[in-house]
Amino acid sequence: MFPKKPVIQSIELARQTPGFDTRAYDDALRGSGEALAWLVARYRDGGLPLLQLPGRRDDLAAIREAGGKLAAGATDIVILGTGGSSLGGQTLAQLAGHAVPGIGALRAGPRLHFMDNLDPESYSALLANLPLATSRFVAISKSGGTGETLMQTAAALAAVRDAGLGARIPELFLGLTEPAKGGKRSGLRVLCDEYRIAMLDHDTGVGGRYSVLTNVGLLPAAALGLDVGAIRSGANNALAPVLLGHPPAEVPAAVGAALSIAIGKPIAVMMAYADKLERFTRWYVQLWAESLGKEGKGTTPIGAIGPVDQHSQLQLYIAGPRDKLFTILTTGAAGRGPRIASDLAQLVGEPDFAGKTMGDLVAAQGRATAETLAKNGCPVRTIHIPSIDEASIGELLMHFMLETIIAAHLMGVDAFDQPAVEEGKVLAKKYLTDGA
Repeated sequence: MFPKKPVIQSIELARQTPGFDTRAYDDALRGSGEALAWLVARYRDGGLPLLQLPGRRDDLAAIREAGGKLAAGATDIVILGTGGSSLGGQTLAQLAGHAVPGIGALRAGPRLHFMDNLDPESYSALLANLPLATSRFVAISKSGGTGETLMQTAAALAAVRDAGLGARIPELFLGLTEPAKGGKRSGLRVLCDEYRIAMLDHDTGVGGRYSVLTNVGLLPAAALGLDVGAIRSGANNALAPVLLGHPPAEVPAAVGAALSIAIGKPIAVMMAYADKLERFTRWYVQLWAESLGKEGKGTTPIGAIGPVDQHSQLQLYIAGPRDKLFTILTTGAAGRGPRIASDLAQLVGEPDFAGKTMGDLVAAQGRATAETLAKNGCPVRTIHIPSIDEASIGELLMHFMLETIIAAHLMGVDAFDQPAVEEGKVLAKKYLTDGA
């Protein structure tokens, strides 16, 4: 039923940290049992649709078809959506080289543009330089009322009209939002209906930051030719020990949540040793921050990439305040990449480089960083992914969604709302109307 487990988590370095409170950890792990029971109950009664997604296959054909239509004849695909409507898609798109330093601009088309931030300069430049006749626009908003997305969509529609392509708008645009509620259409639906733009339904029971396994995240992945079924299968692997009723100590997500609570550090650093995991760290930051930061509770997540951030942040991490829990995420880099010639190794004064690959050095650095942090009294969890592929990323995403939900239960907060964010949205629209 479930694939072989590819992701390996260890908290042994954290347990060896001076002052590690074994009783607090055991209490937190025991308390996570209630969250696991709640998750199983919600799976059985359908009360948390997120839990049904890993095992679903009935919607994948439609997602693949929509992704194929987007890519057909397109030089560029522009994804309009912010936060959870974008970060999951970006995380998966990096598997196909999107936004990967050095190769992102060299990968075969279509080119993807995730316009997740509202910036007048960059968006104007995009519209001015895109080949509009061969570009596709996808507007994503769960509520259909996200101000940034509505403004971007309206601007793109105007640009296409002004370019004399008005008759092709139904072909060039796609919308993704919740179905109309009580006969009332959202702003995005009104806009798309007016221009006969096809609409896909956003799952009403899955919030934006948890939507990566829905068509929100899988549509861009399908457009790039990624195996969306394997992504779901990997997610199913992370969910398996929960549904099979394993004790908390045998559920990696419960172990991770319990560690976070027991350590009690106000900052959580996610340091991934691979360029293709950079957007994953951003996705994690939103998920953790927006789900847990409530009622004066929560921890501040920080994303980092290795080895580069060893040169910009590691000094602070090792010699600065002991206020952080570290997750070091490594991959099967050893033996991969260019192999260094012996004469060149001698020439640069590093004879030990001879015969070694670039991946050998990255693997050594990841291990060294984790052990150096631990030796300096910093609690460290390690997660290892043998390969960066659809299944492993699917498992990683589901793991952290589960870990976040369990941590929220242990903190006593609602993992699914974001009242402070909603307040800011209301004020922003007021100031825009007032001309402030």
